[in-house]
Amino acid sequence: MQAQEQIDYHRIAEAINYIRQNFKEQPTLEAVAEKVFLSPYHFQRLFSKWAGTTPKKFLQYTSIEYAKQLLKEKAATLFDAAHETGLSGTSRLHDLFVTIEGMTPAEYKNGGKNLFINYSFADSPFGNLIVASTFKGVCYMAFQEDEAQALNDLKSKFPNASFSRKLDLLQQNALFIFQHDWSKLNQIKLHLRGTDFQLKVWETLLKIPSGKLTTYGAVANKIAHPAASRAVGTAIGSNPVAYLIPCHRVIQSSGAVGGYMWGSTRKTAMIGWEAALSNQAV
Repeated sequence: MQAQEQIDYHRIAEAINYIRQNFKEQPTLEAVAEKVFLSPYHFQRLFSKWAGTTPKKFLQYTSIEYAKQLLKEKAATLFDAAHETGLSGTSRLHDLFVTIEGMTPAEYKNGGKNLFINYSFADSPFGNLIVASTFKGVCYMAFQEDEAQALNDLKSKFPNASFSRKLDLLQQNALFIFQHDWSKLNQIKLHLRGTDFQLKVWETLLKIPSGKLTTYGAVANKIAHPAASRAVGTAIGSNPVAYLIPCHRVIQSSGAVGGYMWGSTRKTAMIGWEAALSNQAV
């Protein structure tokens, strides 16, 4: 690492530590920049380069993680959570949750209360999986060999929902995709919960044809955020519906397959399987 890069790295590390230790005061961009002896403009650019997000977003992420802990683990009221996080009121807490989590703080605290979820287990060419649905559509699908662990993972996403082991029509239509039955693709309904940014990324992934690949940078360009490749990668890594939202079709610009929530070996197998099917169709 060059001398200047080392200086920049230590400055950003210091800024990150400062934000984490002082987020309850909700420090301004100018205040954090002053701590590392940079102008606000230079600091904003440098922080975004090293951390992959803006100082404001990092402060928001830090704040909301603390608020989530208060709401979930300590059963705090919305007012207390806002106050303890350093926010001016519950309205700011509400806006922050909607922006970052795609739900209100009350919905987060309820953890899916009054939500009824059917789930079932199935085989696929890429291993066993769990698929779950609400009355609106498939809300969760993940590869997991251990059924007990798979159910625990699902329940952790919706801790207060009501669950029933039942294979419904929404799940069946989704699972047809593994039987090469592309005629039912228009019958697959999804019930997704995410931020506006995540939803934009996931919608873009749905438009990648089977057998084709794209890169994180290309996805960032598609959603008109060309400098947000890292944020795109984070959104892709938060995909709640394996395979149906085809995050496995996104690779690194170098041509490397890259990471995958359910394992890079499985990702490679999916890419090969789809390529073979595409070649047969030609």
